[in-house]
Amino acid sequence: MTAPFTRSRRVLALPLGMAVASAVAFLPGTASAQPDAAAQPGSPVSPVVSALADGTSMSYVVNVRSGQAGSPSAKTSAYVKRAIAEAGGTVVIAYDRIGVIVVHASDADFAEKIRAVRGVASAGATRTAPLSAQSDDAVEADRPLTAAEAKQAAGQAAAGQDELEPLQWDLPAIKADKAHEVSLGSSKVTVGVLDSGVDDTHPDIAPNFDAKASASCLGGVPVQKDNAWRPVSGESDHGMHVAGTIAAAKNGTGVTGVAPGVKVASLKVAEPATGMYYTEAVVCGFMWAADHGVDVTNSSYYTDPWLFNCTTDDDQKALVDAVGRATRYAERKGAVNVAAAGNAETDLSQDEIVDDSSPDDTTPVPRTIKTKDCLDLPSQLPGVVTVSATGAKGIKSSYSNYGKGVIDIAAPGGDSTKFQKPDAPATDGRILSTLPGGKFGYKAGTSMASPHAAGVAALVKSAHPHASSAMVKALLYGEADAMKCTDPYDIDGDGKVDAVCEGGKNKNGFYGVGMIDALDAVRK
Repeated sequence: MTAPFTRSRRVLALPLGMAVASAVAFLPGTASAQPDAAAQPGSPVSPVVSALADGTSMSYVVNVRSGQAGSPSAKTSAYVKRAIAEAGGTVVIAYDRIGVIVVHASDADFAEKIRAVRGVASAGATRTAPLSAQSDDAVEADRPLTAAEAKQAAGQAAAGQDELEPLQWDLPAIKADKAHEVSLGSSKVTVGVLDSGVDDTHPDIAPNFDAKASASCLGGVPVQKDNAWRPVSGESDHGMHVAGTIAAAKNGTGVTGVAPGVKVASLKVAEPATGMYYTEAVVCGFMWAADHGVDVTNSSYYTDPWLFNCTTDDDQKALVDAVGRATRYAERKGAVNVAAAGNAETDLSQDEIVDDSSPDDTTPVPRTIKTKDCLDLPSQLPGVVTVSATGAKGIKSSYSNYGKGVIDIAAPGGDSTKFQKPDAPATDGRILSTLPGGKFGYKAGTSMASPHAAGVAALVKSAHPHASSAMVKALLYGEADAMKCTDPYDIDGDGKVDAVCEGGKNKNGFYGVGMIDALDAVRK
């Protein structure tokens, strides 16, 4: 069976006016991202070769072959670095602990040349556009909270609630409101947000911000100087929304995070001008998190420019290798890696999927991918917790990807209010969280579901400070509330089945092992 798949930042027409994207789901009445260029028929020239025709520089990852000890030897790494220089490449940074080297080179044949070097396991371009050729398609806020809504919510807040908490239907959906009566989480636990920048001056973020564990990883090199982790003018507010869902302070004002007592760190991996999450930045984010005591990471994105990276392609194989090495390293250092499943309402367990919009930084070329060979990075990497989204009525969100054996767990990500309307006093079916500049707004997507799961993982770690990453995941799964398949699944009520769920109550393609449970996380 073959089905179409929609990548992030590309918007398409769907039934009932629904538009979806892989990073954020754009629901009716919300802002949309700019569409990618239309795919052209025929057999185009290699995008990497085209990009380098004028001698502009490209970015690559070169992965050093591991030795018998499981990691590259210093001798092999040094040999490969010399070979890189001889091939005309410049080492930007070398992550010797995992054998990943970020390189810039202007020779169109660089990757092919370096793959032939003894000691090189894989090498490939991290993008198809040259370093200087990118366009703006940053995701904007779906809907800001109005002053009238904020005033009304504040008047409905019960004792002990933050002012906007009555609008957060997602908290009672995972029993987070009850969990907060037991524990808010430990300030010794940090969740790293690999995303666009986080505004640590926001009143709901500042009390829980971990500056020491924060950095910008743009270009693959970590930078802390001048608060580089913060968003700049025109940058996506995506990371800020994610951060608030995880750890917005319970301080009487604004919203409340799932784990309002833990710390949150900003690991900026999305390029401000483009919203692209390139491999070198993603690798840097996981490495920095691992080496700076981050306990949980959240990845509400896929790694550009390929929606799926296929190990049958030399360039894409290198990207799978590089990001996989980084996530495994972070997990070995104690981090639980949590990621969004994507928002194309697609069954990821199919044998084949049509990807009609990769690469997304130049001209997309339609292709049919085999799921056994091709992975969404980082969500489908081994060990990563893959999260699907649910709406206010507790069923799979209309846009959420699914798939038996792919989805690990479910969490609130919001949905169109007309599909899943929350109970009063909440009024919007999307997720309310923080935005830069002290503001608040609604978004929906598996991007919003993943930080809910990351927040519960942080609560688990708070309750079990000495637990390994494997144990935290086991508790996260074991404490989840089992959910049987929604059958039939007719989200828009038109009498037609919109998706088919496979599996039983304790493990299925819509909800994995079930809904995250914040209360059990703090009391068991």
